[in-house]
Amino acid sequence: MISYISSLDIPQTHSRVRSLVILGSTGSIGTSALEVIRKNPDRFGIMGLSGARNVKLLAAQANEFRPPVLGILDSYLAKQLKSLLDEDYNPKILSGVQGYIQMAEMEEAGMVLSAMVGAAGLAPTLAAAWSGKVILLANKESLVLGGHLIRKACKETGSVILPVDSEHNAVFQALQGHNFLEVESIIITASGGPFREKDTVFMQNVTPDQALAHPNWSMGAKISIDSATMMNKGLEIIEAHHLFGLSTEKIKVLVHPQSIVHSLVNFSDGSLLAHMGIPDMQIPIAHCLGYPERLTVNLAPLNLASVENLSFYDPDMQAFPCLELALTALDRGPSHPVVLNAANEICVEKFLAGRIGFMDISALNAKALDEHQFFEMNCLEDILKLDSITRNKVQNWIRT
Repeated sequence: MISYISSLDIPQTHSRVRSLVILGSTGSIGTSALEVIRKNPDRFGIMGLSGARNVKLLAAQANEFRPPVLGILDSYLAKQLKSLLDEDYNPKILSGVQGYIQMAEMEEAGMVLSAMVGAAGLAPTLAAAWSGKVILLANKESLVLGGHLIRKACKETGSVILPVDSEHNAVFQALQGHNFLEVESIIITASGGPFREKDTVFMQNVTPDQALAHPNWSMGAKISIDSATMMNKGLEIIEAHHLFGLSTEKIKVLVHPQSIVHSLVNFSDGSLLAHMGIPDMQIPIAHCLGYPERLTVNLAPLNLASVENLSFYDPDMQAFPCLELALTALDRGPSHPVVLNAANEICVEKFLAGRIGFMDISALNAKALDEHQFFEMNCLEDILKLDSITRNKVQNWIRT
């Protein structure tokens, strides 16, 4: 049976104008969401926008959309933000984790777009779930770290999650109108990133600039590196497990270099239903923002006649061990994905800073998983404690 997280009964969104908070408005997902909203200005009222350190962009967005509440990483940046706002515009400015949580809980907003990067998005997403919001989820780490807590909150409050990730949104669309009991498996496609045809010898000397050069998608630095290691796809498997209630045996990954087929659903009669489209995040974002209606995005439609071929093949687990690590973490229990994600975030940060090599990312992730033992995961504080312990441990490894 499909998880209640992907329920088709979407509360609080049937009015013409939908009230929305965007957590992570200065990132790639947030800026794409605002572009969709610009194309549909009569459909949305923005109650809050938040960013981390990009004060200038957040100020520009705020001056344009004028939400009553803004969020920023700390009080120092809040002062900078205030100085950049129009003189006749005086929103409430919140800062830090508690500020993001307050924005996620705003009574004035029925929808929350969770688009913060990394583990930082967990606490606000969980707060939105406990507040009964419709959550447009782009922060996959929320489910990777605290899927069991978010599912519990959704069940008790009626909160609903709509998946923004292109792969999970594709599955969501392909499932609609079908009996979930007849699903044999889902197939998540992967572009393969910039190194899909390279071997481990080549990748020993990969530079950050090479890893950031994704051939199909325009993404932030963290997600781009995760795509290059295929950790992004591993995290998406864990996310799909929580979204759709499927075991790892029913979640497959195929490399699809063209990024035209975003995912497929395999039914028990042998039918495969695919979602196809150009690789632009405005499409899944618009689907979630307007659901169950379709919004105008004014993008060039997919021209199948111009597509020379659609190819698919199995991922190379030896060249991209992070994918196998994610499967291992999910099978071992709820605390292992927390360890894997924390280790990976530190490794990506250090790789971008030139402190470790590209293949060190997977090696350190594997070391963190191998050394991890059982850890109780009953609440948010447990998750944050394990996350902090793991980050400190991996940073010490790198220093020494």
